[in-house]
Amino acid sequence: MTDEIRQVGVVGLGKLGSCVAACLASRDFDVIGLDADAAKVEAMRSFRAPVEEPRLQETIDQGRARLQATSSFAELVQRSEACFFVTPTPSLPDGSFDNLFMLQALRSVAEQVSRQGKRNYLFNVNSTVTPGTCDAVFLPMLEEILGGKCGRDFGLGYNPEFIALGNVVKGLLAPDFVLVGESDLQTGDRLEGLYRRFCTNGAPVERMSCANAELTKISVNCAVTMKISFVNQLSAVCAKMPGTDPRVILGAIGRDRRIGSEYLKPGLGYGGPCFPRDNRLFQYTAKMVGADAPLARATDEVNEQVNRRLLKTVLGYVSAGTPVGVLGLVYKPLATITDCSPGVWLCQQLVKQGKAVYAHDYAPLENVEKDLGKTVKIVRDPEEMISAGCSVLAITCPWPAYKEVFRSSKTLSAATIVDPWAMLNGWTPKQTTVSHVVVLH
Repeated sequence: MTDEIRQVGVVGLGKLGSCVAACLASRDFDVIGLDADAAKVEAMRSFRAPVEEPRLQETIDQGRARLQATSSFAELVQRSEACFFVTPTPSLPDGSFDNLFMLQALRSVAEQVSRQGKRNYLFNVNSTVTPGTCDAVFLPMLEEILGGKCGRDFGLGYNPEFIALGNVVKGLLAPDFVLVGESDLQTGDRLEGLYRRFCTNGAPVERMSCANAELTKISVNCAVTMKISFVNQLSAVCAKMPGTDPRVILGAIGRDRRIGSEYLKPGLGYGGPCFPRDNRLFQYTAKMVGADAPLARATDEVNEQVNRRLLKTVLGYVSAGTPVGVLGLVYKPLATITDCSPGVWLCQQLVKQGKAVYAHDYAPLENVEKDLGKTVKIVRDPEEMISAGCSVLAITCPWPAYKEVFRSSKTLSAATIVDPWAMLNGWTPKQTTVSHVVVLH
């Protein structure tokens, strides 16, 4: 066996997995991807991006000579010496993560490794899992199926990626650091060697046990969400204290090298597929080992307060009998999903209050009708909600193009614009019919 991994399988061709496969191929690895969704497999076979993500198609084009896709686990194992598992791990009601899809994928690959008599195959888990899962659940199952010893006959790694939707390709190729959880030294050496060839920026590789890596992954996101909630806590105080501006204060605070300026920007709370559920998973993990996580709980509470403050502000300015416009349904610009987004939450709450709601987003929306049903009118152009006479227009996702909408609109009626990110700071509306712009503090 050679320690250098050249052939990689990727199970799961969703928003992260398809980018992992494409990036590996673009960096001269031979890659074969697999997904239960035949449409995703066919797209990858045809060298078309299976999902919407900036730079994904370009990256597929770069690596197409080394990129394949299949629906067969037998073929995937035959053409690989390591497999990256990027399957869904949905949240359960108690805050833990469901292993069902990951277990199915690991079992299917392991059975083929056993049948094909492959030695030293490396199982690399990329999806976030409940801390302790690799050692307590995955490793015993793999040893039973393979009839061998982890660290001697096969390897198990836990290697989550720290990426942001809308910037996944860059996040994969040029990360701040690479986190490698290893079942044994050889597995760690092989994964570190892979990333030394894969990363374009010479990113440091942090190696540790799988349990440490599992806890590190969610701790990083807890630290970031705590920072976001600190900003929103300060903003709430400034809103009640005349003469104060959170942007001025945060600009100074960010100069301190112990704090830094990243994420020190007022706006709305955090959302998306990772931050909210990783924070809840940390709380679950603490509870399971008999510890407490008051900071994680407080972070969630502050995040919820931001949404409630947004709703109260909008309701305070809406005129009786007039609709409300919500600009932005995805949780952040360049994303295409609405998981825990302030915009969707605001629409839902306004409908409960009996308000007519118009909504817009620049992203190709996925499953938005599941979130909003037919109760919210989705418009293709923000001008439609302006023409509809919305008395309040709330920016709930800071797409830069919204700034231009208000600057160029010729039909803007008497309206209050709720602008949590101060996108319109310094802008004086030409239309005298605009009531005013409210910066949510």
